[in-house]
Amino acid sequence: MTENAAWATSSGLAGGTSTEVERGRDEFVALSAITLNVNGRGLRLEVDTRTSLLDALREHLRLTGTKKGCDHGQCGACTVLVNGRRIYSCLALAVMHEDDEIVTIEGLGEPGDLHPVQAAFVECDGFQCGYCTPGQICSAVGMLAEAVAGWPSHVTADVSSPQIALSGAEIRERMSGNICRCAAYPNIVAAIRVVSEGGPA
Repeated sequence: MTENAAWATSSGLAGGTSTEVERGRDEFVALSAITLNVNGRGLRLEVDTRTSLLDALREHLRLTGTKKGCDHGQCGACTVLVNGRRIYSCLALAVMHEDDEIVTIEGLGEPGDLHPVQAAFVECDGFQCGYCTPGQICSAVGMLAEAVAGWPSHVTADVSSPQIALSGAEIRERMSGNICRCAAYPNIVAAIRVVSEGGPA
């Protein structure tokens, strides 16, 4: 052990020295120029190749509707649609999604012209604090498309059926990756059933 290393260890600064080295490295990380197709717009940005899609959306593009909850793919607050399929944006690297069609909550609807799922969440009071709501809505949009495509879930009674009946049990199973800490689950299920049954207009 060198004299400097011994001093750092004995004075409790070894961890600090390591952190400073990491910071120094990060200053020289080459950034990658990428174009993301988000909500129908091609947006050019430069990111560290380790940047998650979630951080690219929130920190680089300022699309803060997509929420950072657990940052470990366990709560669903960061759910977005990529090529029509729902994903956890905290677990995806931004550089992986060039040329993909990314839709965030901002791209689903707008005041006065809400997406049917957004309108149903309002009608059924499917949220309280609202933090998880963007992820819940994006997940519900993706889930409804999966059901229309005939994709079975763990609780589907007849996996060979081309048409999936979205019962309460089906909806709860398919939405189980999205946590609501306010426990608005009954109203979330009701909102999704409203849309699956043809409303609201």
